[in-house]
Amino acid sequence: MNAAVQSPPAKSGGAHFKRAAKSGVNFLGVIVLTYLGLLAVTFFIGRVMPIDPVLAVVGDRAPEHVVQRVREEMGLNKPLYAQFGIYLQKIAQGDFGTSVLTSNPVMVDIRRTFPATIELATLGIIIGAGLGIPLGVWAAVRRGGMVDQIVRVMGLIGYSVPIFWLGLMGLVLFYAKLGWIAGPGRIDVSYEYSVTLVSGFLLLDTARQGQWDAFRNVLSHLILPASLLGYFSLAYISRMTRSFMLNELAQEYVIAARAKGLSETRIIWRHALRNAMVPLVTVVALSYAGLLEGSVLTETVFAWPGLGLYITNSLQNADMNAVLGGTIVVGSIFIGLNLLSDLLYKLLDPRTRTR
Repeated sequence: MNAAVQSPPAKSGGAHFKRAAKSGVNFLGVIVLTYLGLLAVTFFIGRVMPIDPVLAVVGDRAPEHVVQRVREEMGLNKPLYAQFGIYLQKIAQGDFGTSVLTSNPVMVDIRRTFPATIELATLGIIIGAGLGIPLGVWAAVRRGGMVDQIVRVMGLIGYSVPIFWLGLMGLVLFYAKLGWIAGPGRIDVSYEYSVTLVSGFLLLDTARQGQWDAFRNVLSHLILPASLLGYFSLAYISRMTRSFMLNELAQEYVIAARAKGLSETRIIWRHALRNAMVPLVTVVALSYAGLLEGSVLTETVFAWPGLGLYITNSLQNADMNAVLGGTIVVGSIFIGLNLLSDLLYKLLDPRTRTR
């Protein structure tokens, strides 16, 4: 009889394990298929571009026998499916080829330039989320009021005004006219060779080495482009926060909490915002991914030596290995942050764990 009583939990535990295993397999399957799709797209883009990768390496004046030999060495004389297999094998080994522009392995160039982009985008999303979420909450609470109108206008400007124009105007005003910030670039030449790059993040490296003058110089270069990126992410995050909060404030649990006598501050920040944070995590994660890959114009205007400027210069010089390598890195970031937001979504919303 005891065995009969204890058997249902065993079956329930087995069913739970099967669901968890199936969910894990599906999750891994989505990752693999998405990444294979990304690699397939980048591979075929590289093949349909009107740029011969062999001529990009040897030059258009190379003898024909040299062109053919290099073509064979690169495997471009093989069928397309065989080329794709070689491409996948190289990517799995972290081999994106050699940059024609710098003569370095593309992965080496990406490791050198990507920390600058991460530093810029991270400060941008801190500004965007740190200001956008409170402003969105305030706009929802004061719906139709002055704050709501200001937030909506800020969002409209953020979506309408080109970022390169704001960047140029910011340089003219704050750098050329007022002299409040440093100019284009990441650090002044006078400090560049005194800082030992360890992590690649100049703010972190200068602080660790106690070079506070260099730290302030780096921050002075960083603050304007990061603020511009932060403003554009703020426009999107504040609008989405406002929308989510309006939906939560109309729910029955808010009415019940008010009926119980809970303070308005607690209802807004402890209950409504906590529920709104579930979809808001995805918004912030994708905004951060957008800053990591979408800062090309900002890096170009401010001569910021990041991944966006590296891809732009490579594209202008027909350096397809560098362009495709950078594209794969950006696509991988989008995939990774999207999957991370899904995991956080399940952690924040217990209802999704039982599905």
